[in-house]
Amino acid sequence: MESTERHPLSPEMRTRVLQELDRLERERNVTVLYACESGSRAWGFASRDSDYDVRFIYVEKPDWFIQVDTPRDVIERPLSDELDISGWELRKALGLLRKSNPTLLEWLDSPLVYRSEPAETARLTALAEAFYSPPAARNHYLSMAKKNFRGYLQDETVRLKKYFYVLRSLLAVRWIDKDLGRPPMTFHELLCTVDDQALLAEIDELLALKRNADEATYGPRRPALHAFIEEQLERPVPVLERTAQDSRLLDDYLRDVVRHHA
Repeated sequence: MESTERHPLSPEMRTRVLQELDRLERERNVTVLYACESGSRAWGFASRDSDYDVRFIYVEKPDWFIQVDTPRDVIERPLSDELDISGWELRKALGLLRKSNPTLLEWLDSPLVYRSEPAETARLTALAEAFYSPPAARNHYLSMAKKNFRGYLQDETVRLKKYFYVLRSLLAVRWIDKDLGRPPMTFHELLCTVDDQALLAEIDELLALKRNADEATYGPRRPALHAFIEEQLERPVPVLERTAQDSRLLDDYLRDVVRHHA
C-alpha cells in the first residue's frame, strides 16, 4: 500500500495548518521549530473521519526565561472537532527528551511534517538518539497496551480502533526487545516484527475495515488478536541497557537555539 494511503493528508488541510502556525507565531511572539502530525494519521491507520492532531515544538524569546514565576510552557489550540493543535516549549521538550519520553520521540519520527527548522531539528533528533533509553520506552509502551486492553477490549463487542492502540504498543515492545533501536512511529514498519502469516492476514483485514469505517465503529471481539495480545502481555522482561548522558548537551542546545531566534 502506498504511503499516501497509509498517511492521508489533504493539501487543503496542510495549507490550513501552516496558516494556523503562522498566526500562532505572530500572536504569541514565538518561533515554531518543528510541527508534525501525530495520532492515527501519522501511525498509518486513520479512519474516514479521523481528526488532525498537530503537535509542535516552539522556542520563546530570551525574556521569557528570566522571570521569577515559572511561565506556562504549553500552547493548546483545539480549533474544531477536526483539527487540534498543541505544542511544547523547547525547554519542556528537552526535559522530556532527557527522560526518553516516547511521545516526543515519535513526533520527531512522524512521516507527516508541516514545518521544520532543518539545523535545529537535526540536532534535536541526534540528541533524541543519544538520550534514548530502552527500559523507559518499553515501560511506556507496555503500560499503554495494558491500559487500552483492559479498558476497552474486554467486551464481546469492542471499538475497532482500540485494537490498533494495543497492537501498536505491543509491537513497539517487541521492537525494543529485539534490540532494533528506537521503535518507528508507523504501524506499517512495526509489523516487520511479526512473522505469523495468519496473524498478519487478520491485522490486514482489520486495517482495511478501520480505514473504511468511522472512528466510533464497533465490531465483534477477534479471538486471534486477543490470544496474541494476552501472550505478548505475559512475555518476560529482558535486561535492557540504561542510557546515561550529560545534560549539559541539552543546556548547550537550548542556549544556542534561544540566541539564534532572539
